[in-house]
Amino acid sequence: MPQTVCPAAGTMFTPSGFSPHLASTCSEADPVIEDEGGPQEAQGPGACLAEGPSITSASLDTLIQHLVPTTDYYPEKAYVFTFLLSARLFISPPELLARLCETCIKQQQLDQMRKFGPKILQLLTEWTETFPTDFREEKMVGLFKDIIHRIAPCDEAYWKTLNQVLQTLSQKLAAIAQGEECIVKVNASSVSSISDKLVAFKTKSPPIQKEMLSICNDPYTLAQQLTHIELEHLSHIGPEEFVQAFVQKDKLDSTQPCFSEQKKKTTNLEAYVRWFNRLCYLVATEICMPAKKKQRAQVIEFFIDVARECFNIGNFNSLMAIISGMNMSPVSRLKKTWGKAKTAKFFILEHQMDPTGNFYNYRTALRGAAHRSQTANSNREKIVIPFFSLLIKDIYFLNEGCANRLPNGHVHFAKFVELARQVGEFMTWKQMECPFETDRSILHYLHTAPIFSEDAEVRENHLPL
Repeated sequence: MPQTVCPAAGTMFTPSGFSPHLASTCSEADPVIEDEGGPQEAQGPGACLAEGPSITSASLDTLIQHLVPTTDYYPEKAYVFTFLLSARLFISPPELLARLCETCIKQQQLDQMRKFGPKILQLLTEWTETFPTDFREEKMVGLFKDIIHRIAPCDEAYWKTLNQVLQTLSQKLAAIAQGEECIVKVNASSVSSISDKLVAFKTKSPPIQKEMLSICNDPYTLAQQLTHIELEHLSHIGPEEFVQAFVQKDKLDSTQPCFSEQKKKTTNLEAYVRWFNRLCYLVATEICMPAKKKQRAQVIEFFIDVARECFNIGNFNSLMAIISGMNMSPVSRLKKTWGKAKTAKFFILEHQMDPTGNFYNYRTALRGAAHRSQTANSNREKIVIPFFSLLIKDIYFLNEGCANRLPNGHVHFAKFVELARQVGEFMTWKQMECPFETDRSILHYLHTAPIFSEDAEVRENHLPL
């Protein structure tokens, strides 16, 4: 069945990435670091966070101190990503940036600034590159420029570099805005097409329209174009959307939420879920459209081959959408049609996406695709597009299964390390540029072709009524 952003409780399962020790509580007064020798107290900003000992819990102030660079310390990149991803649950980005600005004020003596400047610049660059939407707010830009004016007088090279950072940030924000505008246009055209088809569906004469096989009859080509759409959607999803999608008031957190419902931006994530649902219904529509069983069987076989090509490419999201579309009730009940189709390959693909064992087969295939991506020389072998609904459910369970704060008020940082691991892996995959040539006619059809609703009646020996 088509997926939704927030799955119902009855359909949940335990994600394989969930670590049981994360559910344990910590009552130590000081931040706790784990290593082979047992728990230790944090030894200040220089403690290694990417390898060896790792912070499992600490006060928010301590975590912020670990983020702030000094003349002889810079936080590990993994820590910067983890903290910036999760900190928005406890402190707003403008407030966090203001803390950094205060640190600049304290270290503005010339000798210290010459050493401190490049490091604060590096941190700000990482922030703008990974979380550019944080800087949509005027307050953030103002704080950013305030830090610039404190650093720039020390060295002309700083000023030039900072201007480049601001220019790159401006370009990223413009691209994000353009992407959101495209999403609105695609959604509007899709809604219009759906409305037209539902009206035509109720007529007794078959609607006059093109069908997929008249636009593209090569499974590999269609799989390539589906991969284009998947990667385009992925490119717009920011890591912060995974946190904001499931934000809720923590019972152990006495502070107010850092952003209201209006500021919970999950536009791109929701658009990607809508695309999955659309592809499900499009597959079902294409199968149900032909009047004759033989033609419907041919369409079924075609989409089975498309699904197989998606699997070979590493496009698991389109693969699952196609399988889901074929399993929708208007299609699955066409027993005579299925009897005429060659379905051996379909059952193999279904086995790969079988939910048994918490999608064990799929997760094994995903690990294989990820390994291939790391070692591949060809860009075509580097593509990894995960089954997005399962990724969302994994993150949902991680969020639900562990409190953000421990009873002693410390931030449960081990939870966010695991969250950052899952989101970080996704961020690596989404940066892949599609190596296939685009076919605008196919892409246009995939985005705008009218689709039936699931409750429409389809009979074996009749056109839709």
